[in-house]
Amino acid sequence: MAVFAPIPSASDSAATIETTGVARNASRRSCVVVVTDNQQSTINNQSEICNLKSEMTRVSYGWSVLLVAAAAMVGTLPGRTQGLGLITEPLLADLTIDRVSYAELNFWATMLGSAGAIGVGQLIDRLGSRAMVTIVPLALGAVVCAMSRTHSFAALAVWVTLTRALGQSALSVVSLTMIGQWFVRKIDAAMAVFSIVMSIGFMIAFPAVGALVQQRGWRVAWLAVGLTLIVVLAPLGWIIVRRGPEVSGEPVVASGYRWTEALRTPTFWIFAVGTSLYGLVASGIGLFNESILAERGFSADVYYQTLAITAMTALAGNFAGGWLATRVALEKLMAVSLLVLAAGLLALPHVATRTHVTLWATAMGLGGGLVMVLFFSVWPRVFGRRELGRIQGSAQALTVVASALGPLLLAWCIAWTGSYAAMFRILAGVIAAVSIAAFVVPLPNEQSEINLKSAI
Repeated sequence: MAVFAPIPSASDSAATIETTGVARNASRRSCVVVVTDNQQSTINNQSEICNLKSEMTRVSYGWSVLLVAAAAMVGTLPGRTQGLGLITEPLLADLTIDRVSYAELNFWATMLGSAGAIGVGQLIDRLGSRAMVTIVPLALGAVVCAMSRTHSFAALAVWVTLTRALGQSALSVVSLTMIGQWFVRKIDAAMAVFSIVMSIGFMIAFPAVGALVQQRGWRVAWLAVGLTLIVVLAPLGWIIVRRGPEVSGEPVVASGYRWTEALRTPTFWIFAVGTSLYGLVASGIGLFNESILAERGFSADVYYQTLAITAMTALAGNFAGGWLATRVALEKLMAVSLLVLAAGLLALPHVATRTHVTLWATAMGLGGGLVMVLFFSVWPRVFGRRELGRIQGSAQALTVVASALGPLLLAWCIAWTGSYAAMFRILAGVIAAVSIAAFVVPLPNEQSEINLKSAI
């Protein structure tokens, strides 16, 4: 059987196309050639080879984007609680600020800064990742440099709020959205690799900045961090990252949910609230971990051991999360992770030996590593790329607010009751309820299948 294909002249605005008996009329003349079955087969084979090469190129380039995204996440350090913790003591001494005032400043800065996660999401959807991974580090770097020169409480409040908005909120969303734009079908493996590279980056960055603070003071250290964002991260993003896969020649359809549609699904709230509850617990226990263990009769060296155990087991949780997410339903993984977290909270007030502490730290690290991969991968996998920035930004904003509330809830609890135990039990009950909801609420699988067909 022959297949008829037109070859229009340069002046033709349209052509008559006849393929397998289907005719399309045109306003101008066309030249028709006959293509035999063997020739058509050759054309199809060549097309398949081109598509395969194109997809391989896109996947390879996606891993380069992933490395930049991991570097961008490490660049959020000055806007994170742990990053600010590196300069807290010398900063308080230098500006003569009391702890209560600084804690209140930090709380409101975090709450106000969470708005940056929502606003930047819409900008990513409009301007693309390349622009945002360049603009946000430049702005954050400028703010960090300015903060290194501050001498008043009012100015400090402004700079800390901006570092929260640009670092913990905006740059985090930019980093995660970049992965979601380039990976969907391989999102679980990509996020596992991303989590590992990011963890290694933080393991290098925190000691390096801490050593510089001790050797040269917090102002010099913070200036160095700001200049690194401006001179290294921003140019790196501009050179390597593209607006999206379609810019590199890929016909990618940005299918999926709109922001408002995603927010109306139970799935969004189960994963957003579930991961936020983990962030709430992690931030609260992370800030008061030494005090919590001291309440159970353990010394500071046990506290430092738990930090090492949690860090190592979290990496194992990243590996496990990437592997399991391709084989087990995401909502079931979230439910199990939250049950582990709830059990850990119930057990924490009763730990009595170092073995108990080790088991508790291991469980929290594994669960945290798994939740991290789930949080990173669920949004593009379930809701698609259409308005991924705004969707992921909303979820990130919720986690930022929760991380601000965590330490405050534990501080209130010990002030009112003299112990952390009551709050642990309350949080365990809330987390268990969300876990049950995750078990019974299914993902919108039909839409997920549509999304998978339109991306990697």
